[in-house]
Amino acid sequence: MMKALFRVCFVAMLISIVSTFAIAQERVHALSGTVTSINPKIEMIEVDTDDGSSGHFQWLKKSDGAIDFDKTVSADSIAVDKFTTKGAHVIVFFFGEGNVRTAVAVHDLGNGSLKKSTGTLVKLNRHDHLLTIKNSAGAEESFRLDPRTVADTSTGVMEGYKIDLGKGDMVRVTSSQANGTATAWLIVPRFE
Repeated sequence: MMKALFRVCFVAMLISIVSTFAIAQERVHALSGTVTSINPKIEMIEVDTDDGSSGHFQWLKKSDGAIDFDKTVSADSIAVDKFTTKGAHVIVFFFGEGNVRTAVAVHDLGNGSLKKSTGTLVKLNRHDHLLTIKNSAGAEESFRLDPRTVADTSTGVMEGYKIDLGKGDMVRVTSSQANGTATAWLIVPRFE
């Protein structure tokens, strides 16, 4: 009886020690917008966000702990402290909530014209890499998925080919037009 009690106490003690040292990973999410200010002295970047949320982002520090950032998406981005192009339209990769979130990296979407579309998913054709939505005016819009398309989900960002959406889901798509084809760069599920 005494040995069983000792074992139970020993296991409970190990579990409490391990849980004390467990490090929670921050999940990285994404939004798009235009960089309005880069402030290296205070390690902040300001973004006029397309979704209207707060555009104040502090830079990632080593002390911020572990992050869960898709390797494919991460490889195609620039660390936030290395980005220097004010006025660029970007995808900001961040974690946290509230007025000041933590930016991990950015992806410059270039100087071309970008379009923001919102609607319900009509079809996601994985074979042809094509996403079709019905916008608020009732018109269908189709977007090609590129290997660099980013999807934001409740579990963090991922490459757009992996997104798991169903018919009728609300989404916001940031895209560009070239040669008569719209290419999705960021797909964000919306909840209304």
